[in-house]
Amino acid sequence: MTRPDTEPMTAIEDIEEQVALVDAALRPLANRLVDTSDPDWADKMRQRPAPMDEAGVRAEAESALRALLAVYAQGDEALRVSVRGLFSRYTSFRWAAHLPVEPTPEGFRQRLLHMSAVDHGNDTRDELLSLRDLCADARTAGIDIRPILTEVAELSSRENKCGMGSMRDILLGAA
Repeated sequence: MTRPDTEPMTAIEDIEEQVALVDAALRPLANRLVDTSDPDWADKMRQRPAPMDEAGVRAEAESALRALLAVYAQGDEALRVSVRGLFSRYTSFRWAAHLPVEPTPEGFRQRLLHMSAVDHGNDTRDELLSLRDLCADARTAGIDIRPILTEVAELSSRENKCGMGSMRDILLGAA
């Protein structure tokens, strides 16, 4: 994917190429109409494979997401802004690409980094509910969530996009 001798912006450009390909594969699924007049629509949705599997891009999506999160965690603010921009532009990727749940401190950290990079997503209310569940699951797994929330909050945007606080403030509030 990226060469060790690449500059950070070149690395993110390489990752963006992979994200764009995955996004294009996922777009038909993300934009698929759902017939909510069908009384069985919800059951039919649950029976479908995960979008990454249905599109046949799980490995590519997870690889791109891991690379983005590594750049996000290790980069400076300009790189983090670039990563947030990718999630903003490639909405089908944002919708479908997720890492497997790992009930470990590093798994919790990765999911928080993902949430931070998505930066409110489509709806801050959904992000708040996801954060609540994520923290509850981490506590149940015996993870000390406070230092990880604080660490990721410091990497997060300070922009209050929707009047519900910045992602930084939201994560600090959960800590």
